[in-house]
Amino acid sequence: MFDVHVHAAPDVLDRIGYDDQIAAGYAAAGYTGFVLKAHHEPTVGRASALSRSTTLDVVGGITLNRAVGGINPAAVLSALSTGGRVVWFPTADAHTQEAARLPRLEDLDERLGRATLAVPPVLDDPEAEADIALTLDLIAEHDAVLCTGHVSGDECRWLFQQARRRGIGRFLLTHPSYTVPDMAVAEIAAFAQRGAYVEITAYQLLHQPGMTPARLAEVARAAGPRLVLASDAGQPDSPEPAQALEQLIAVLAAEGLDLGWLRDAASDTPRRLVLTHP
Repeated sequence: MFDVHVHAAPDVLDRIGYDDQIAAGYAAAGYTGFVLKAHHEPTVGRASALSRSTTLDVVGGITLNRAVGGINPAAVLSALSTGGRVVWFPTADAHTQEAARLPRLEDLDERLGRATLAVPPVLDDPEAEADIALTLDLIAEHDAVLCTGHVSGDECRWLFQQARRRGIGRFLLTHPSYTVPDMAVAEIAAFAQRGAYVEITAYQLLHQPGMTPARLAEVARAAGPRLVLASDAGQPDSPEPAQALEQLIAVLAAEGLDLGWLRDAASDTPRRLVLTHP
């Protein structure tokens, strides 16, 4: 098993365990590795240290929120040049996050202000658009994974168009059926048919208001062979990440989905997406 989305301490939010504790849990569960995600700092150095001290393949990346300068090509180049494999577009600082009143770093100190980030077609800023273009080119040149983060459906469509035009071969819709971006199943299916990978997370099952196993199963069917299952765990009120992902698989299997396919979506498929070289 290979978990493509997990959170650990240290973080601005409470987490169930530190990096080494999360890694030990995966090792005990027989996982081959995981992708360490943080909303407000690159995880490349942390992942590299874990890889050297465990038998797991631990992967890091960068999330393009305000704490790293937003959609900042310099930060992206630094992360990818030091071994990062994943770039998430804005999550906590996406305009959709603010509109949905989901947690943001600014909640900790009102002096930061409530500025948000966007990409075309929402954004209309030529200077910012140039930074986005260079960021996408860097992702393509390093053959890294572009994840959509918490941007809107319209922005996901624009990013996918740009990814194809610029030669980005690894494109993952970050939990598209989550509160943000809240895509319809038919739209998710259209992305998958055109080559996008589609993520479903245990966090959705455990914490998303209104989410049901039946709806997650619909999304999984829409994704087909492009399905990626991940935990997105690490919260103190979630199970241990490995257990959370196993719970997601069991719930989807109970909805009539093939267990072997589900296990592949939590192991070989995400591992190929992140680590396999052409």
